[in-house]
This record gives sequence, structure tokens and C-alpha cells, in this order.
Amino acid sequence: MKAFRKLCAAVLLLMIGIAAFMNIGLYRSRQTFDGTYRVEAKRLADEIRETGSYDLAKYPHLTGVFTEQDGPLYQTDRQYVILEENGTRYRVEYERGGSIRNAFLFPNLALGFIALTAVALLFYIRRHIIMPFGRLNDVPKELAKGNLAVDIPEEKSRFFGKFTWGVNLLRESIEESREKEITQQRDKKLLLLSLSHDIKTPLSAIKLNAKALAKGLYQDEAKRLEAAERINTRADEIESFVSQITQAASQDFMDFEVVPGEVFLSVVIQKILARYVPQFAMSNTEFAVPKYEDAILVCDPDRLAECLQNLIENAIKYGDGKRIELRFDRMDGCELITVVNTGCSLEEKELPQIFESFHRGNNAAGVHGNGLGLFICKRLMSLMNGEVFAEIQDGCFQVTLVVRLA
Repeated sequence: MKAFRKLCAAVLLLMIGIAAFMNIGLYRSRQTFDGTYRVEAKRLADEIRETGSYDLAKYPHLTGVFTEQDGPLYQTDRQYVILEENGTRYRVEYERGGSIRNAFLFPNLALGFIALTAVALLFYIRRHIIMPFGRLNDVPKELAKGNLAVDIPEEKSRFFGKFTWGVNLLRESIEESREKEITQQRDKKLLLLSLSHDIKTPLSAIKLNAKALAKGLYQDEAKRLEAAERINTRADEIESFVSQITQAASQDFMDFEVVPGEVFLSVVIQKILARYVPQFAMSNTEFAVPKYEDAILVCDPDRLAECLQNLIENAIKYGDGKRIELRFDRMDGCELITVVNTGCSLEEKELPQIFESFHRGNNAAGVHGNGLGLFICKRLMSLMNGEVFAEIQDGCFQVTLVVRLA
């Protein structure tokens, strides 16, 4: 707000400065204009002195010459100068043009109108843009801190109405995600506690039978075999429980929601171009997008764009930064969208594992990431009844999204 006040003060000072310079210039112009009448009056006097007569047509700025014989020389409603030549006094009249009379009025009125317009515009900006934005200044910071109860003021302004609505949706989405996470964590903890408790029973049986065998309590071979079988059975139970724990720890650690719909291929590609063309222009990375035939895709448009963004981000991180290309093909009622990047250093043997969660290849050393990008693509494409696969050709890494056509 202080910066805005400084801006207003600067605008007002600028207007005052312009007005001052303008009026000084007009004043000097007026003096020059008035001097024109005096020069012509002096020339007229010289002509009368030299010839005893005058030709008024030679003096365009003079409107009349009168002597005492024509009436009183001094008038109150005229503009004139008094000259005396050859013993005769003359009243030389002149008339200032309308432009001179209004030389100060019209420019100052125009400047005043501009100043009022500027003040009104600044007031409008302050009331409808700066003040609403100021009320939202602390909202992102509070959300980042985890304060989901932060008050988000409603704004009816056309500039910030949609913005506040979107921020409120974001807050609700974060709050819902947090509640889901808390519920999932609680359920998983209960499951782990339950399974841990269940493991104790077969574990105790294994220890009991193992001790009996170690102490030679079973003299009969059949009894020893039976004890060994019981140990094996209990071990199978423990293995089952461990499998359940592993499954519970790994399943649904991310929320994948897909909204089925349809979208033109061109709409998705234009969204990608708008996102990455300026970025690649600054990094001098060649971004090739050949001509393609438009089509209607059956998918969640936002999720498909998310998949493409993940693939391009991977191409940026793990490629050599020279060239990234989109390729298009059509096969068996599906659109194939391929992201290709040069400078692939991944080994062929690692391809089967790259779509697993948290897997990072041998080319990920020193590169920030968590190994989830391709895993997310795999899950999303599966939920959209599509597919994704990767291959390495001629030193280029290629990932293809297979999307059904309408």
C-alpha cells in the first residue's frame, strides 16, 4: 500500500510539473505575441513620421488608428497604445485573437481533465485490484504452513472473484486430502497393529516346537516330523502376514482420480506448447512438434496433460537438453503420443522397472527426483483405459502414451 501511495504522489507531482512547464511556455508565447502588436505600432509611428500618412493594411495585427478629432483617445473597453508623432497623438487599437485569450484556459482544462482521469483510474485500481489482493496476501503463506482454517474473504470483483474461488477450492482440496491421509494412516496403523498381534501366535508356536526339537523331547521320528511340519505351517502363516503388511504399506499411497471425458488432441497439445515453448526458448532446447491430424480423445483432459508434462519434465531432467520432440501416430483405434529426448544414458535392462514406484535408473545420479513420474503416468493411463510404454532407439529415450479415440 505504501508503494501505491508513492505512485499516486509521483503521478500528482508529474501533473503539477507538466502544468508548470506548460504555463511558463504559454506565458512566454503570450509575451512574444503581445510584442508583435508593439512592433507593428512602432513601425506605424515611423511611417507617419516619415510620410505623414499610413497604410493600415500593412499591419495585420492592428485594427484601427484614431486621433483626437475622432473622439476621446482614452477608452476603457479597448486594447490600444498611444503614439505621438509630428505633434499629433494617435490611438492605435489592436485586438488579441481568441487563441490568445484562451491560451491558458483550454490547455489547463485539458490537463486538469487528464489529472482527474488519472486520479480516478488510480482510485479504481486501488479499490478493485490492490485492496482485494492485499486481503489475500497472507492466504498462500498460511496454507503453506498448514493452516487450513485461514479466512479467505469473498471477492465479487471480476478481477479476483475467480481467483478467490479457486484458492478456496484449493484449500478445501488440501483439507480433504489431509483428512484422507489421516484416515489412511490410522487404518494402516490399526492393520499393522492387528497383523503384528496375529504374528505373535504362530511365532510362539514356532519357538515352542523349535525348543522341543532342540531339547530332544520328541524321541519318535514321526513326532519330530510332525513338529517340523507345524513349524513350516506357522512359518507360512507369518509369511502371509508379512505379505499383507507389505501390501498395506505400498498400496494407494497416492490418490488417483480420473474424470472420464473427451477432448480434442489439438487442445491438449496447445496447452503443452503454451507451457513449454517459452521455457525451451530460454534454455535453447529445440522443441519439435510436427503437424498432426486432429482427433477426439477419450480421456481425462487434465490427467492426460499431466502425463505429458511428467514425460517432458523427465526429458528435461535426464536428456542432454539439445532436442525434445513430440511424435504422433494412429493405430487400432488409438492415438499414440510419443515424447522423445536425445542424450539417453539409461540401460536397456532397466526398462522393465522404470514404471515402478520410487524406482530411479542409473542415470538419476545427481538429479533431483523421487521416481514417481512414470509410475503416475502408468497408473493414470491405466485408469483412462490407455497404456504407456518406453523404448530406447538410436540414443534417444522414447515414452509413448496410448489414448483411445472417440
